[in-house]
Amino acid sequence: MPAQTQTGYPGFHHGISLLHGWLPQVITFAAVFLLIVAFARFTRRWWLLWVPVCVVFALGVVWASWAFTNDEGLASDPAPVLLWVAIGLAGAVLGAAVFGIRTGSWWQRVAAVLAVPIALLNVGVVLNQWVGYYPTANAAWDALAAEPLPHQTDLDDLASLRNTNVDAGRIVPVDIPESGSHFNHRTEYVYLPPAWFQGDKPPTLPVVMMIGGEFNTPADWVRSGQIMPSVDNFAKSNNGRTPILVFVDSGGAFNNDTECVNGPRGDAADHLTKDVPSYVESTFGASADPAKWGIVGWSMGGTCAVDLATMHPELFGTFVDIAGDLGPTAGTKEQTVKRLFGGSEQDWAAFDPTTVMQKHGNYPDTVGLFDDLTPPQWQKKMANDPKMKARMPQQPANENTAGMGGRDGVYDTGEVGAAEALCAEGQKVNINCTVHTTEGGHTWQFAAAAFTSSFPWMTERLGLPLQTPLS
Repeated sequence: MPAQTQTGYPGFHHGISLLHGWLPQVITFAAVFLLIVAFARFTRRWWLLWVPVCVVFALGVVWASWAFTNDEGLASDPAPVLLWVAIGLAGAVLGAAVFGIRTGSWWQRVAAVLAVPIALLNVGVVLNQWVGYYPTANAAWDALAAEPLPHQTDLDDLASLRNTNVDAGRIVPVDIPESGSHFNHRTEYVYLPPAWFQGDKPPTLPVVMMIGGEFNTPADWVRSGQIMPSVDNFAKSNNGRTPILVFVDSGGAFNNDTECVNGPRGDAADHLTKDVPSYVESTFGASADPAKWGIVGWSMGGTCAVDLATMHPELFGTFVDIAGDLGPTAGTKEQTVKRLFGGSEQDWAAFDPTTVMQKHGNYPDTVGLFDDLTPPQWQKKMANDPKMKARMPQQPANENTAGMGGRDGVYDTGEVGAAEALCAEGQKVNINCTVHTTEGGHTWQFAAAAFTSSFPWMTERLGLPLQTPLS
């Protein structure tokens, strides 16, 4: 593939970095400076009385945040220490502003109050550095302001582009009917490659369903993953031919973690298996052959990819699971059964990939790729420390400890974990799968790199010949 270029994507790939550089440092400095100002206004008596209270309050905020994160199973990797420091700083600032509201001069009181949003902003920046959700300030603003995606085109305008020389693909916002699921979803997006516009009618192209992480919007692969330059470059190198990409809504809301199952949080599985395929096939002339449908998922979406492919081989023949879990997870197993399945163990088993594969038996035409993480060397050394090992849960991931300290039931050390276990189970039932591992963190940048490296393989697997065949 040619080197990625960023031409034509203003606001998505240029701008001030939120992951490194001067802006995060300035925000952290401002939060610390305002905290110092907030405490500097107090008398010696106030320090002896209220500073210990603020410290205890800050520690309480850190503990509550840590407990909530573990209880909900929100993170695949243990959070960086800097995040807990930032949360503690925010707690101390809030305590100083509330408990000492009547102390100091007017400008000092204003500074103490102003310190609260700055400290919360600092928490957000540190959290973003951990997960890589918004690479730049421009990308964050575009998402908050709901700016159009690159090369976004209305559905009604596609006819005017038919049989023209389209140099780059188009992203089309769509409102997919919910007739098969009654799942209340947000606007979804369909990427049409240049080849789709060639000729008097659309060619019958294969399709890749793109599913994001736990906290998501349908546009995350484009805004946070920033995959479009690599997609466009690949299309240019392959005579405009790529699969159609469908950026689906698996949650219905940013903080609604459905894990792509049917349950109290909505019938997401029905939406993805009933509403989406029929709409894409009828509206864009896509192939209805399951051998020409694939799924790529990241984090929670990776879990969805395995789940949907194993449950519905009549719909999807290929999947790529990027850093997914052993199965749908919303905390411990007991919590998962209650939260996702209304307490039904039977419904849980119906969506557990391992159980599904064992019950289904032979899969003659299913192929999968697992792209998993190994941590940096310093994290491996930490994990191999006997004291750290003693603190790590050793039970299997589908026991009640799943989700504690790691969404896949294991700490992300040198072990491959969920990917290796699922692939081994898949191979028993003739699923042709491979596990790739890459050193890094559980971030959108890793997800984008994994997608970029697997996209040519997925394209060829779905029946589109490559200009330069894979070796």
